[in-house]
Amino acid sequence: MSSRRLRIVVLGLSLSSSWGNGHATTYRSLLKALSARGHDILFLERDVPWYAATRDLTKPDYCKLLFYQTLSELKFHRAAIASADAVIVGSYVPDGIAVGHFVQTTARGIKAFYDIDTPVTLENLDNGTCTYLSPEQIGGYDLYLSFAGGPVLSHIEQLYGAPAARALYCSVDPELYAPSPTSHRWDLSFLGTYSPDRQPLLQQLLIEPAKRAPHLKFAVAGAQYPKGISWPPNVELIEHIPPEQHPIFYGTSRFTLNVTRASMVRMGYSPSVRLFEAAASGTAIISDAWPGLETILKPDRDVIIATRPEDVLAALLSIPDSRRRRLAQSARRRVLANHTAAHRAAELEKYLLETLQNRSFEPRRMLEGSRAQ
Repeated sequence: MSSRRLRIVVLGLSLSSSWGNGHATTYRSLLKALSARGHDILFLERDVPWYAATRDLTKPDYCKLLFYQTLSELKFHRAAIASADAVIVGSYVPDGIAVGHFVQTTARGIKAFYDIDTPVTLENLDNGTCTYLSPEQIGGYDLYLSFAGGPVLSHIEQLYGAPAARALYCSVDPELYAPSPTSHRWDLSFLGTYSPDRQPLLQQLLIEPAKRAPHLKFAVAGAQYPKGISWPPNVELIEHIPPEQHPIFYGTSRFTLNVTRASMVRMGYSPSVRLFEAAASGTAIISDAWPGLETILKPDRDVIIATRPEDVLAALLSIPDSRRRRLAQSARRRVLANHTAAHRAAELEKYLLETLQNRSFEPRRMLEGSRAQ
């Protein structure tokens, strides 16, 4: 439990629907853990048709969830935003620039931006196409919470003037993601929404191995895959799997594949939530290579690295079950020791309390400076 109860308002893409986005599961695990630490949380979500039609959470018991339909309607929550200890605006929020402006001019507490899409955000800021954050706004957030760590944090501070950029990786809720006793249905699976800049890797590390090993079974689960993709007959395509069924999906795979979006590979230190979920579910992982992966999972001990179809096939055909189980167990131990929702909630709480403390010292420093003149 925290030594101080914080009132936190979060304006995020979606908490209510996990369809076609990884934000919902991230917010759910983090806010549940924050609530367990004694904090009071209000989540404000834009009421949009595509999530309204696919909601799989309407009444969370760890926070208050409210919807607003327009920017004008968001102003009905002015008092809650103004009085909160911290207000967090997430990436990809509809009309996020206007929402951020409203928060920065209304909130009296900490103002934070939670970037669940850091590599994409920075790429879009660079080419002027970011619709939910403007370069000028970054300096107005007391905290920039980033899904990517490593060198990018100082880049955000130095180039964009963020007062404090801090890594806040995704995480996993071990109460929901655990090994499930079930028989294997697939040799290799992948869970993730379609992404054009990730598809070439999926082609190389799953579709091509499936073509070369027709006696093996593969699965791809995720929304928005174009109809024009040529799937081999031994690849089962599943449009959507609800979060509560993710552990079973992983459990029915001998191995699962982690493939990273191109922008995340270039930036590095950007682990996917699926990496943590698969490890917590006790499934052995084959992953593409990217800078910083070794700080999350150790190659050959926790995870198998693949850069070519041949690497994937070697793992599927040559690794004995005893080693596969050791890989899965080692990855699970490492994730549970460092990357649960409880770890992230403690980190976020630390960042918020440090920022509150620094702000409380600012008037005193200004006063002392005036006396010295």
